[in-house]
Amino acid sequence: MRVHEHSNRPYGWVGQLSERRARLTPGRVGLVDATTGREYTYAELDRRANRTARLLRAHGVGAGDRVAVVSRNRPELVDLYFATAKVGAVLAPLSHRLAPPALAALLADTEASALVVEEPFAGDSQTAVAEGPATELPMLLLGGESTGEFEPYDADRRDETPVETVDRALSDPHLFLHTGGSTGLPKQVVQTYGGVLWNGFNTILSWGLRPDDTTPMVFPLFHTGGWNVLTVPLFQLGGTVVISREVEPGRVLDLVESRAASVLVAVPAVLRFMTEHERWPETDLSSLRFVKSGGGPCREGVIEAWSERGVTISQGYGLTECGPNNFAMPEGFPRERTDTIGVPGLFVDARVVDDDGQELPPGEIGELELASPHAGDRYWHNETETAETFGDWVSTGDLASVDEAGYFSIEGRKKNMFVSGGENVFPPEVENAITDHPAVDEAVLVPVPDEQWGEVGKAVVESDDPLELSELRGFLDGRIARYKLPRTLEVVDEIPTSGVSKIDRTAVRERFAEETDR
Repeated sequence: MRVHEHSNRPYGWVGQLSERRARLTPGRVGLVDATTGREYTYAELDRRANRTARLLRAHGVGAGDRVAVVSRNRPELVDLYFATAKVGAVLAPLSHRLAPPALAALLADTEASALVVEEPFAGDSQTAVAEGPATELPMLLLGGESTGEFEPYDADRRDETPVETVDRALSDPHLFLHTGGSTGLPKQVVQTYGGVLWNGFNTILSWGLRPDDTTPMVFPLFHTGGWNVLTVPLFQLGGTVVISREVEPGRVLDLVESRAASVLVAVPAVLRFMTEHERWPETDLSSLRFVKSGGGPCREGVIEAWSERGVTISQGYGLTECGPNNFAMPEGFPRERTDTIGVPGLFVDARVVDDDGQELPPGEIGELELASPHAGDRYWHNETETAETFGDWVSTGDLASVDEAGYFSIEGRKKNMFVSGGENVFPPEVENAITDHPAVDEAVLVPVPDEQWGEVGKAVVESDDPLELSELRGFLDGRIARYKLPRTLEVVDEIPTSGVSKIDRTAVRERFAEETDR
């Protein structure tokens, strides 16, 4: 299902998104840089892409070459996305939060032909290049005076007239997007032009996006959420994307109101922080058609806070390896289904399987597998992991269940499930119950060794108030089975998160998963 019958045939239009969109809606605003207040029409975005394509070619970048970039969300990243399509190259955005050793490893793995770096990250990037094999790599500096090994990023000085574009096949890669793994070298998912295109079809048609939609982009552009959740689908459709260097809840509230945003997708932490901000009660949210949570479970308290403001909120599900927009909520879905991720999108098949790959009946928990033309192509330079993940179905590593009505629910990561006294414990169920406690803002349940039961749960909760284990267990008693009750409790000011504000379960386990006291 992932392979289109014409995917290997080159087409001129494949790399001409900015040109074709500019021809259809030249005067419509496609991008807003909220940091500077500058607006860019689609005609201007295409002209900027032409200049950037000439810049890349001047540095020897051609079809199939990789262009790495280390930067916060800036218009130049959009220019590079459109320009790499024109010259047939691959854009490889790397996290600016990586330390030099990890950055060096990713650069070496990418085998980049050029590196574009925003000025605040010049030092770490220069160190990374010096530690890697490609010491002659051309490095272009964004937003500062070029010094040392860096050349100026001078795309604005170049000719903006149309450039000759390269025919590309739908099976050719356009994006390398690395996974958010917190240990070891992140895997780089190869996303093809066809995969990105199909994700746009799924998103536009299944979510009901419109040409007049506007969204504040709160995901970083080194993340699949930054490109594929809404940015590229809205560019395909002719909508408006608003970017900022930093994501701050008060700022997002301001952008929703000032830009009359109609769609918002964010991780649960950002949605929660918005509801806790002092401007929350007074912010005009009436322009929002819907809000979606992604990247982890959205707690009932957050869903209720948005619902009380009259905003339809639902939960999405995706991963860098597939989509990421795989599920949608049917029109008029019942409120009680909000804790699910909905039903598969128009061009997605989904199933729940056991350890032998056999599909399970409704209500049973197993691994979620997905099949769609928008699935990633492979892991770059990683045949072993590719064979384990990709095939006719993409193995997600997530546990899920599906009910009789076809709504899917995520039950946790396969590797996070643990067995206590012979019983399976799925942390999300316990965490959802814990966060119902009025003193708890967020919670993570991690397994810790126990002499009697093998493993038991330890609750790590984020709270501003004192909380005792006995009080929490009493609150939970009757809400969940007794073998699922946490045996120990750790109250913290803030639960560790990753670079996209998702809970970093690996960091939580490393810090708090100690043997229980008996």
